[in-house]
Parts: sequence; structure tokens; C-alpha cells
Amino acid sequence: MAEVGKGVNAGKLASNVQKRLTRAQEKVMQKLGKADETKDTAFEEQVANFNKQMNEGTKLQKDLKAYLLAVKTMHECSKRLHDCLAEMYDPEWFGKEEVDSIAEEMIEKEMDNNLEDTDLLWQDFHEKLLDNAVISMDAYLAQFPDIKARIAKRERKLVDFDSARHHFASVQKGKKKDEAKIAKAEEDLGRAQKVFEEINYDLQEELPTLWNSRVGLYVNTFRSVSGLEETFHRDMGKLNQNLSDIMTKLEEQRVAKKGVTTASTGKSDDAANHNQETSDAPKSPSKNEAPTVTNGSSDTELPPSVLFKVKTMHDYSATDSDELDLKAGDIVLVLPFANPDEADDGWLMGVKESHWLQNKNLLAKGVFPENFTQKL
Repeated sequence: MAEVGKGVNAGKLASNVQKRLTRAQEKVMQKLGKADETKDTAFEEQVANFNKQMNEGTKLQKDLKAYLLAVKTMHECSKRLHDCLAEMYDPEWFGKEEVDSIAEEMIEKEMDNNLEDTDLLWQDFHEKLLDNAVISMDAYLAQFPDIKARIAKRERKLVDFDSARHHFASVQKGKKKDEAKIAKAEEDLGRAQKVFEEINYDLQEELPTLWNSRVGLYVNTFRSVSGLEETFHRDMGKLNQNLSDIMTKLEEQRVAKKGVTTASTGKSDDAANHNQETSDAPKSPSKNEAPTVTNGSSDTELPPSVLFKVKTMHDYSATDSDELDLKAGDIVLVLPFANPDEADDGWLMGVKESHWLQNKNLLAKGVFPENFTQKL
């Protein structure tokens, strides 16, 4: 039995080798123009579309995976950044015994919740991108290798069909008619034609359908990505605004704490004396001489260019575009004049502290009368 099996396998191998040789000879004859070649222009266009579609899909798959990797990397970087903030944030900065300790604990709780929600948003965004875009793209491309192999097989079977057709025509035209050879050649031709037409028919049905399916895939993929991005950035924007609000609360407490510390140094007595001396609103000085303001020591917690802070004791309505409009109680950060020659005696340059706290810049600066204020 083993010898019989070996004989059968050897026969199949010899037959396959003979087919390859015949096929190679046929292709050479076709290239030399000595044998006609069956052409199907419509099918060739379909194959060109197939190759284009496969290349575009492969590129899109590669870019989607790169995008997904970037999202994962951004998530990790964002998490490390927020973990750093969480580690640095100290609920004891202002002291638990202070009046604002309850508010501080609320801020800490809000921050922990905000950071946890941020991490969940990133995870959800990554998972939905994977499910709705990348996995569906993988499934779409999985069908191409099989179709590509069948296109190559069709090409081989077409060469076999042409070869069988030419062989049948050759034996028919022979000087000596050999009916057995003619019958065998006709049988081979019929078999080659049947194999070719079966695979050709299936591909003629599948390739146009596959080509048209790309539009739906692109629509679903980019609709999913854009929709997920829109939802993610909207929700992340809310969390970022929450974090910004928490930082604003922290800054407000810092300023309030600083005010309590300043009051405890005994400056409140000076403020009371000044209030008594300036019970009537003073007149603003004329802007005509150089000021004699000394810088004094700079508060390390203020912006570097700020000389000191003053509190407005009386309302002051600006009369020029370069002046500040002040209300009693406003805190002003005093700044140096960019050009000392432009300074006037009794006038200071500054920006409202409220503007600094809200915008973190010193752009809205202007001059104001010094005797309407009290130095802090």
C-alpha cells in the first residue's frame, strides 16, 4: 500500500510540474506574439481597483493604529502630569485650624474626583476607538488576502485555458488526424475552461461589491472617530474647567491667607491712622513732576515686576485713558514706570489685583493718584 501511495504522489507531482512547464511555455509564446492571449479589460480594471482599495485600506489601518497609540501615549502623559499635581498638592498648606480649612478639604476632594474622572475619560476614549474603528478596519482588511490569492489563481487558470485552446487547435490542424489525441485535447480544453470560468464568475461578482463597500467603511470609520473625539473633548473640557476653577479657589485662599498674615504684623494700626487722616477724599495731584516713590522690598509671592501693593481708600474716576478707574477697597499691584521720565509726582503705575488673579497678566495697567491709596 505504501508503494502505491508513493506512486500516486509521484504521479501528481509529475502532473503539476508538467502543468507549470506548459504554462510557462504558453506565457513565453504570448509575450513573443506567437500565441494569442485572452483579454478581459473590464476585469483588469476591477483588479486595478482592488489593488488601489487594498493599499488605501492598509494605509488607513496603519494610521488608525498610530493614532490609537498616540491616544494611549497622551493618556499616560496626562495621567503622569495629574499624578504629579496630586502628589504636590498639600491640604496642610493653609493649616487645618484656620477658618478656611473646610473649604480646603473640599478643594482636595474635588481635585481627586476630577483626576479620577479624567483618567476614566481617556480609558473610555481609547476603548471605543479600538472597538468602533480599529477592529472594524481589521475585519475589513482580513478579506483581501483570500481574494488576492484567487485573482492570482485565476490568472494561472486563464493561461492554462489559453494553452489548452491552442493545443486543441494544433492537433485539429495536424496533417495526420489522430482522433484519440483530438478527443483528449478537447477534453482537456473543456476541463480548463470550466475551472477558469468558475473562479472568474465568482470574482466578477465579488470585486465590484467589495469596491463599493469602501465608501460605507470610510463613512462609518471617520464618523465614529470624529464623534468620539467631539464627545471626549467636550467632556474633557468640562473637567479641565473644573480643574481651573479648583486652582482659582486655591489662589483665592492663598491671597486670603496672605491678608490674614499681613494684618497680624501690626499694619492694621497704621491703616487705622491713615483712615483717620484721610477721612475726606483727597484731591488727585497734578501729573507734572517726577515721583519720589521708593521700591521697598518685593513680596516674593507677587509677580516679579510688582514693587508693592496698595489698597484704594476712596473712589477715583479716571479722567484720562491712561488712568485706572478705582473703587474703595480695590487692591492695586504697583509697577515701575517703563520710562521714569513719564512719571508724575504723586502718581503711581499699577494694575488691579483682580485682573492679575483672573488673567495672570499685567497688561491692563494704568496710573492713579497715590494719596487715594494706602500701602499694604
